[in-house]
Amino acid sequence: MANTTISINQQTKKALLELGTKGETYDTIIKKLIKRYAWKKIDDHWNKILTKDEFIPLDEL
Repeated sequence: MANTTISINQQTKKALLELGTKGETYDTIIKKLIKRYAWKKIDDHWNKILTKDEFIPLDEL
């Protein structure tokens, strides 16, 4: 896969370094953040469903 260059400011670069561990690339750190965001989004969606929807117990079906 081809690499690309993205422009970020120094504050963002520092934040990425603080989120990563020694030896991790920016690519690895960003992929981990994307994965966490995706799971959080799914979790938030299911929590919203659980708090707003009514469920019928299985034995009542």
